[in-house]
Amino acid sequence: MLGVMDSVNELTEIVGQNRMELLLFRLSGLRQRYGINVFKVREVLPCPHLTIMPKLQKFVVGVAHIRGKTISVIDLAYAIGGHPTQDIEKAFMVIAEYNRSTHAFLVSGVERILNMNWDKIMPPPKGAGHSNYMTAVTEIDNELVEILDVEKILNEISPLRSDLSEEETKVAESIGEMIKGTKFKKVLVADDSKVALSQVVNTIQTMGLEVVQCHDGKEALMHLRELSSKGNVTDEISLVISDVEMPEMDGYTLCATIRQDPLLKQLYVILHTSLSGVFNLGMISKVGANDFIPKFNPDELARAVRRAVEVVNSGVSGADAIMSKMPDKK
Repeated sequence: MLGVMDSVNELTEIVGQNRMELLLFRLSGLRQRYGINVFKVREVLPCPHLTIMPKLQKFVVGVAHIRGKTISVIDLAYAIGGHPTQDIEKAFMVIAEYNRSTHAFLVSGVERILNMNWDKIMPPPKGAGHSNYMTAVTEIDNELVEILDVEKILNEISPLRSDLSEEETKVAESIGEMIKGTKFKKVLVADDSKVALSQVVNTIQTMGLEVVQCHDGKEALMHLRELSSKGNVTDEISLVISDVEMPEMDGYTLCATIRQDPLLKQLYVILHTSLSGVFNLGMISKVGANDFIPKFNPDELARAVRRAVEVVNSGVSGADAIMSKMPDKK
């Protein structure tokens, strides 16, 4: 079991290559296998003794004390519509970091880590509906593996604040008037999580800006290239806000591709992700992003959008804005 996480510290080497590491696991009472991006995983442990506390949310089976921290443990099988896990003492905990918080997920077993290309990770099948908990699917060993929309699960258990503060609301309301008659056009948002996409779109619309929604990097790139084939892409889109981990094409690859395309490189790009780790900061300049903000704080998102509006209206292209900040190479 300890060996399943041996390679986690080496995973930053694949970032920006449209590759990801998928941790496969099983849930109590459910036949299929599930997956989670290893970049979000801090460690995997046999389930320790749990402290039961009163008035816990029904999907939280207890509290674990791990390395000086107290972490709520979520029964993942129960949270996605299955039955509560029966043999908790035989289960495992996947400790992961989402949206700046550490969470523990109870699973019945952890299998292995697979290095995969994002183009092998596909969006949920059409007709799956909005009530499912999958953000993507892939096929492994002739078996369908569901990659869970953990952000949706967490939001149902403990909803994040999605409204702007009073101060930011006043500023946001002035943005719509400020951009009238200026160079700033629509905002394209790419995110495979329904919850995250809705959160971002709501914040941007509060600012009086028009939004184009895409569900992964490939869809976003195809839309941008279609616009560029008809004219100047910045006549339609001024800002791209992209999640990092998405099926078919991740956000790092989307951003790098935009910067390499002469018809798209002038776009201002913000990477917006629940992935944790200091490597994210280094990837900003590596792929040519203009800004990076972790999920999800509506005020921080609003401030990042306001910075983008100021840059675009100053006449500086997205490519020039990032290059002017980078140190000279010697």
